[in-house]
Amino acid sequence: MAHELIEKITEFENLSSKAIQNSSTLADLQDLRVKFLGKKGELTQILKTLGKLSPDERKEIGAFANQTKDKLSGIFDSQEIELKKAEVNRLIASQKQDVTLNAYPYAQGSKHPLIQVYDLSVKIFRELGFDIAEGPEIETDYYNFEALNIPANHPARDMQDTFYTAEGGVLRTHTSPVQIHVMEEQKPPIAMVAPGVVYRCDSDQTHTPMFHQIEALLVDKGIHFGHLKAVVQEFLRLVFERDLQTRFRPSFFPFTEPSAEVDMTCVFCNGDGCRVCKKTGWLEIMGCGMVDPAVFKHVNIDSEVYSGFAFGAGLERITMLKYGINDLRLFFENDVRFLNQF
Repeated sequence: MAHELIEKITEFENLSSKAIQNSSTLADLQDLRVKFLGKKGELTQILKTLGKLSPDERKEIGAFANQTKDKLSGIFDSQEIELKKAEVNRLIASQKQDVTLNAYPYAQGSKHPLIQVYDLSVKIFRELGFDIAEGPEIETDYYNFEALNIPANHPARDMQDTFYTAEGGVLRTHTSPVQIHVMEEQKPPIAMVAPGVVYRCDSDQTHTPMFHQIEALLVDKGIHFGHLKAVVQEFLRLVFERDLQTRFRPSFFPFTEPSAEVDMTCVFCNGDGCRVCKKTGWLEIMGCGMVDPAVFKHVNIDSEVYSGFAFGAGLERITMLKYGINDLRLFFENDVRFLNQF
């Protein structure tokens, strides 16, 4: 009985091997796998008579059957690889492209106007010798306020409507916290600029809850207001690609002293007076000032030895003035008619 089963399994192996190697599709191969080696397959049917054998014979036939099953599984796997290769080759042959044909026409896009000004501003500061610095958009109260000389209950906090997180953090209201991070990690001389996204609870024709700022900081021995004025004027000249007059009006910022608002010649009327500049000939463009000694104290920089200036501007405002855009919301609507102009 055992000898007959071995012969039957051997014959099954030979016939199955030929059928597997002659299969022409993956579907046919899968059908054969079920037919030969499935739970109700031919090998299983052959082994149903094992119960009539002695324990030693069952052990012998079982081992032989497992060897046969392993051999056939290997043949199945090899044939599957070959059939998949053949299928890929057929697809390649059927999808062959004529590289001499003209390319399909496509509409060429361009950078968003805000990103154009963002990249231009970064390029200008790099060429002026400033390093680019980045910081987290979710800040602690310390970095966003306290280290910038804006302690709890300070009136200046009312100037910025802040988004707070459930964990007690804040969505940064300006890029100034990056200055603190840099001054903690690096000792003077420091020349850095921090472009990035900031957040405030405000939304209308000229304000959005999320917008972009670029902030510059220069700290070294002997830095004075004249250096600040020179860098601001050069930055504006290169951004707007024209010579512009500037004026510095006294103002207040907790982290600079003295502080100033910077006005520039109206780019729409060249200073003659128009509706945009309210007939003054001037447009407000940024805030600036000399770094307050209280800020230096937070980062362990000796204000008796070092001085510095900082200024920050909204990139949306610069973009609107550069391209004559009258509604801030256009930046976020993705209207192709608007974007095609740039």
